[in-house]
Formats: sequence, C-alpha cells, structure tokens
Amino acid sequence: MSATRMMILGLVKWMQPVHGYDVRRELLSWNADKWANVQPGSIYHALRKLTEEELLRAVATEQVGARPARTTYEITNKGIDAFEGMLRELWWELRQPADPFLAAFSFLPVLPREEAVAALRNRARMLAASVASVQASVESFWIQSKPTNVAWMMELWIARGEAEAAWCERVADQIEAGVSYLPVELSPGEGWAGWRDQVRQGATAEGPGAADGPASGAGGANADSSR
Repeated sequence: MSATRMMILGLVKWMQPVHGYDVRRELLSWNADKWANVQPGSIYHALRKLTEEELLRAVATEQVGARPARTTYEITNKGIDAFEGMLRELWWELRQPADPFLAAFSFLPVLPREEAVAALRNRARMLAASVASVQASVESFWIQSKPTNVAWMMELWIARGEAEAAWCERVADQIEAGVSYLPVELSPGEGWAGWRDQVRQGATAEGPGAADGPASGAGGANADSSR
C-alpha cells in the first residue's frame, strides 16, 4: 500500500488539479498494476483515505450529464512531505517483494515431485509470455510518448521476469532429477521426522518463536522422505 500511496500522491502533485479518474488512467497506462501491485479498484479508496488524512484536499466535485460525479484533488503541504519521505524511503531501502508464490514454495515437499515440476515449468511459461508482452510495449511507438524512466522500469521488469523463468526451469530440473529436499546434515534414513524433531528441539531450547523463520519446518507434517 505504501507504493500505491506514494504513486498517487506523486501523480496528484504532478498533474494537479486532477480527477481521480485521470490518476487511475495514468497509473494503468504505466502498467503499474503489474509491476507495482497497484490494484485499480483501490485507487479511489486510496484517494479518499489520503484526503481524510489531510495529505490531499478535494477542491471540486462536478458531474456532466449522466456520468458519475468526479472529484478534483490537490496535494497539501503535509502530503508533499509524506510523498517525499516515502519516495526517498523506497529509493534508499532494499525491500524484497512479498510474492505469495514464496509462501507456497516453502511447502514444496507437500506436492508430488511431478506436480511441482509441472507447476514450475508452467510458471516459467507464464513469465515468458508476460516478458514478451512487456518487451513488445518497450519496442512499440507507445513507449515513445512516455518518459524515458518508464522504459527503464520495463527493462528492469523484463530482467526480473527472465531471471525468475530461468530459475523455475533450473529448479524443476533438479526436482525432476530427484535432488533431496532435506537439509544436508540429515541422513536419508532420518527423513522428515528427523528434520521435524530438530525443529522442535530448537524451538524448545531457544524459546517460543525461535524456529519461526522461513521454511523452518516447511511441509514436514505432510511430506515423506521419498519426495
């Protein structure tokens, strides 16, 4: 949500006075719903919320014919401070994307190997198709009407998509080859029960929450050592 708020504040600052409809249209023209996780349906709600927080102000509401009423917004001094703070925070800090796929991947051992391989290769195909679509936009006349940094953002998205697609294929190959999912310190005979016992012992020794890190026991309860 912080990225959405920052982008909305920035666009209002740049385009003001501006209708919410035009803010939404501009964000979607950047494909921000794809690379910034800006949900189109959340934009009007965010505008209202930012207005309640006095980061924006509604300067007029007009209605033409049977069309829905449109509110025009401007940014406040408080909003400018908030925008510049969020902007610099996102520029100078490294934040890993909260991809739900990573949550699912932490339970990899639950899936049969054949399904995991098929799912990863399907993800690689979907990423390749998305990359091809963005690449077509970069190479089109459309991009010429946008600031240069928009093309650079798309190039970054392409690089990430290509890298993840290659990773999916590489991991699928390893799963298909039968690479063990177990930590290297465990012998094959110990299996998932041995890993589960280590996790439990660590939690007992270090206190509640000590083993709550990523994939601390992922899938162990429903996985078998043959996977």
